[in-house]
Amino acid sequence: MLVCLTAHQRTTPLDSLERLAGIGDAIAPRLTAAHEEIRGAVVLSTCNRFEAYFDLDDTSPVPAMDAALEQLSGLSDLPFRTLRDTVEFTQGHGVAEHLFSVASGLDSVALGEDEIAGQVRRALEAARRDGVTTAPLEHLFQRATEASRSVRNSTRLGESGRSLVRLAVDLAGSRIDDWATARVLLVGTGRYAAVALAALRETGARDIRVHSRSGRRRFAHREHLVSVPPEAYAAEAAAADVVVTCTTTTGTYAIAAEDHTVARAGAARPQVIVDLGLPRNVDPGVRSIPGVELLDLETIRVHAPIDEDATLGHAREIVRAAASRHAVSHRVHEVSPAVVALREHVRGVLESEIARGVSAESEAALRHFSGVLLHGLIARGHSLAAVGDGGAWADAVATVLPGFPEET
Repeated sequence: MLVCLTAHQRTTPLDSLERLAGIGDAIAPRLTAAHEEIRGAVVLSTCNRFEAYFDLDDTSPVPAMDAALEQLSGLSDLPFRTLRDTVEFTQGHGVAEHLFSVASGLDSVALGEDEIAGQVRRALEAARRDGVTTAPLEHLFQRATEASRSVRNSTRLGESGRSLVRLAVDLAGSRIDDWATARVLLVGTGRYAAVALAALRETGARDIRVHSRSGRRRFAHREHLVSVPPEAYAAEAAAADVVVTCTTTTGTYAIAAEDHTVARAGAARPQVIVDLGLPRNVDPGVRSIPGVELLDLETIRVHAPIDEDATLGHAREIVRAAASRHAVSHRVHEVSPAVVALREHVRGVLESEIARGVSAESEAALRHFSGVLLHGLIARGHSLAAVGDGGAWADAVATVLPGFPEET
């Protein structure tokens, strides 16, 4: 059984989501070990969501999910009841439609965002490295990638430029007179920083400097940016017209309200700070500093545009169709052990008869007959499995054929 628990910016307080994001995305092994019925797990953690996908034994999911929530509660320092009341649960075939929507950007703040499909792929890769994926989870996430590709290729959501980062830069741009003369500081050198840099350059920004809290300078050299050392960072952050933070370094704010107030003393030009981090990179208290405007994830979500109903409706139709195909495929996969056992049974009977001594013509006829027989039985089994009756087919075969393994 597939189960998904979701904490999303729309339904989960940002403080709680920030705690969950602070856990990191390498906790799938700990969640898998939380309960004996959890066979595997994949964790998807982004700047506006935290999700865990589970493959469970086919029993009640409640004990396993309570154990997983207890694990998350301990790791995030959030009360169990708070988690229970704020996360959403999806199980069964609804999990596929949910993940396919997520991978296609239909559940994002910036509808159809570019980055999410890659994040979904990397979540699966991380679970593989940790050895906690299962065949159902592999199949689910691989089909999610295909669904997102279909949405991009078949709707306007495939147009370039859709991302949370670009939305944030667009919002900041409404406060900037001329990007070409704006002084910009980018805090962070990871994957999101690269996307933010591309968005800034598309606006026409030229004077872009970068600061790495971990001390890495490779990003600055590769992108031909001015690297801001630690000793110059506070002054540079105070002097910039726009500061974009997207660092995963935790522990302290990249911009603290008290320090930034002192650094900005006497500053005449207004400043826009865009905080794309989760956990937050910027102290919310900077909002009280004169001349400073903070655009954090919550602000960006409120200002996210609503796309055309027709485009979104078409995309959701594609996702629903993909989820339906996945459900059929999953049902057919469930009868695979019975199909294998049936083939082995018929093959064993065939080889036993041939071993008793038959002519070449008779052997060919027997092999043809067994092939036709198997094809018809298996085709019927797949057809019944597609509509949810695969178990009845396997039971019928086991009843009719003597010696057929009982576990099928």
